[in-house]
Amino acid sequence: MTQDISDLFGAEEAPAPETPVEAVPPPEPPAPPTLDELPDDHLPIASFAERAYLAYAMSVVRGRALPQVEDGMKPVQRRILYAMHEMRLGSASKPVKSARVVGDVIGKLHPHGDSAVYDAAVRLAQDFTLRYPLIDGQGNFGSRDGDGAAAMRYTEMKLTPLAELLLGEIDRGTVDFVPNYDGAWLEPKLFPARLPMLLLNGASGIAVGMATECLPHNLREVSAAVQLLIRKPDASLDEVMEHLPGPDFPGGGQLISSPQVLRDAYAGGRGSLRMRARWRVEQLARGAWRIIVYQLPHGVSVSRVLSEIESLTNPQPKTGKKEVSAEEKATKALLLGVLDTTRDESSDKEAVRMVLEPKSRTQDPEELMRILLAHTSLESSVSVNMTVIGRDGRPAQKGLLAVLNEWISFRFDTVANRTRHRLGEVDRRIHILEGRAIVWLHIDEVIRVIREAEEPKADLIAKFALSETQAEDILEIRLRQLARLEYIKIEAELAELRVERAKLLELLEDRAAMTRLILKEIKDDTAKFGDERRTLIETAQSVIASDAPVLDEPVTVILSRNGWVRTRQGLGVDRSALTYKSGDGEFAVIETRTPWPLLILDTQGRAYSVRIQDLPGGRGDGVPITTLIDLGNGARVAQALSGDPAAEYLFANSGSYGFIAKLSELAGRNRAGKAFMSLEDGEEVLSPAPCAGEWIAAASANGRLLWFPRAEMKVMARGRGVIVMGLDDGETLVGVACPASPQVTVSGTGRGNREISIEVKGVALQACLGKRARKGSILTPKIKPSGLI
Repeated sequence: MTQDISDLFGAEEAPAPETPVEAVPPPEPPAPPTLDELPDDHLPIASFAERAYLAYAMSVVRGRALPQVEDGMKPVQRRILYAMHEMRLGSASKPVKSARVVGDVIGKLHPHGDSAVYDAAVRLAQDFTLRYPLIDGQGNFGSRDGDGAAAMRYTEMKLTPLAELLLGEIDRGTVDFVPNYDGAWLEPKLFPARLPMLLLNGASGIAVGMATECLPHNLREVSAAVQLLIRKPDASLDEVMEHLPGPDFPGGGQLISSPQVLRDAYAGGRGSLRMRARWRVEQLARGAWRIIVYQLPHGVSVSRVLSEIESLTNPQPKTGKKEVSAEEKATKALLLGVLDTTRDESSDKEAVRMVLEPKSRTQDPEELMRILLAHTSLESSVSVNMTVIGRDGRPAQKGLLAVLNEWISFRFDTVANRTRHRLGEVDRRIHILEGRAIVWLHIDEVIRVIREAEEPKADLIAKFALSETQAEDILEIRLRQLARLEYIKIEAELAELRVERAKLLELLEDRAAMTRLILKEIKDDTAKFGDERRTLIETAQSVIASDAPVLDEPVTVILSRNGWVRTRQGLGVDRSALTYKSGDGEFAVIETRTPWPLLILDTQGRAYSVRIQDLPGGRGDGVPITTLIDLGNGARVAQALSGDPAAEYLFANSGSYGFIAKLSELAGRNRAGKAFMSLEDGEEVLSPAPCAGEWIAAASANGRLLWFPRAEMKVMARGRGVIVMGLDDGETLVGVACPASPQVTVSGTGRGNREISIEVKGVALQACLGKRARKGSILTPKIKPSGLI
């Protein structure tokens, strides 16, 4: 006998339902939480690390490194200036010890190390760092040569008058305040900047995954650009740059980048600008002279330039090397050949005065400065990276128009907040004065009520229909304010306040009225704080070391068939005395001069250039040419030459296409070279011919010669060119020449495969005369040409 399973647990038998019940599906289990919903202690370690690092990164980006587009301040800078404002350290006050300021900042607003706060304050006081310093520092606040500031117990500080542009309206309801780190104090989220301080002083910082480098500008120019955009919101970047042509650095200098480079940097908020020092020539007795450098590029000091000159004129071997490189030797010889002495004569009267004395009075000052600009920081680059925190609270790279437009939007909001704040004050004052006017009209009754009532405040409110605020004010006024003269003052003040209230309402309701007010304030601030531009904007050709003058000497370049290259001093080298590695031999022996580059043409038509001073000298085997240039896959050296970059050469290939170009067209700074000659499959580069005369000779492999005017040949920088000489099927061009006189030497093989050369001139040359692209005439005696001399 079996027992029902329900009996085992003592369960009662469920009664059968009287009517069928529709089955209810069980509830679906809740969806598992996503990673974003999980608390930190339930996350996988990888997800927790990602979340923690992202939080840290955003904290650094928003709380330390990047400025706000509205006021151009980082949090530490804002807290320092606000703390000084609260300490009443205005421009008219007496400065206090910097340690007091740092202590207030750390204790109330910025819980970090004192050195971090003091260093930021020092930067705000340095007139060589900021275009418009915001702190007036008393004592040693460092120098442009990199000297640090004195300890904060020795220095004193207060705000500069220009700090009013940031802090002048902070107590007028213009910006929001937030609790400090412990909730005991309030600090401003932003400053009510009256001008775009981000553009005036710039900013520099490195965050996590991003950095910023905003350059300083001139106040008058920024003001003009802002006024243009307020009047004409759809103004283009070109129109704005007519008023704001470029940055204006505190140390002056010369900005030599082209207008297009400046425009590109302002358009996208990123770029690189080229700067150089400004200098003058001081004439001395008996025709002598010296150069005075009085302005330097941004971030460059006199000590840095002098140190660079010292290292160039006295180079030391690198670690593991016995001697300095050939390039360092050449640079040393070049500088010692033109520069005698250098010294720093900077003083209080002239912040930058670097003296450069030449070796000889007969030298060209421009040439001396060109050498120094190329090898030192007297010419250097300045980065532009306008990555800032926008009005939406997000970090982004912004162009000039975006920065200006966001500040304009912020300024309109700030003035609107200030207007509403003042309107509230005016309304409250009108309300009070209206109550006083009622009291004066019923002065006897008011006095009786106050004397007899147990609750005079409530009775005044009930009898005269006053508000609680008005009743409080009436109970607290002095008796002398009940004189008749006071009523006249009340009426006059009420009239003024009602006029002001109408104007305030007009500002809030009429955009044009607010625009006029903002423009007027900008003009007033510009008249008060504006100054002249310091940085000269004048486009000039940038000088880099590869373009700098070198000691001009004759030299012979030796290139082997296997690509080993070296030099010998002087000309007229005995070729028979040259030695090569086993299995190697001569490819080219080129007589040239040290300022001229060695030019290489490969079998694919690419051109490469190598500085002569980079080639090793002496009696060794040299170095492989591939250590100096990057040949393409399958490419080999086809031709090598060197000469005056302004000289014209005829370049041709075996397919009989060619053109005339200057040697400078082959030069470049890229190790991978550049495309120069367009070649078809199977075509070879012929030996380039210097254009010495007005006629061109071309020889084919079948023994024909064409003589035609040079004017018929196309001059171009690169490409395929035009047909030089007409060829038969399967025939190739073997040589071209442009001789100085009407004669040409054809080298090749004659009968019996003997190497011969024949001189073609006079009647024989006239027989070969024709138009370009013609086939020319057969040479006699018969020869199979291999080239032209």
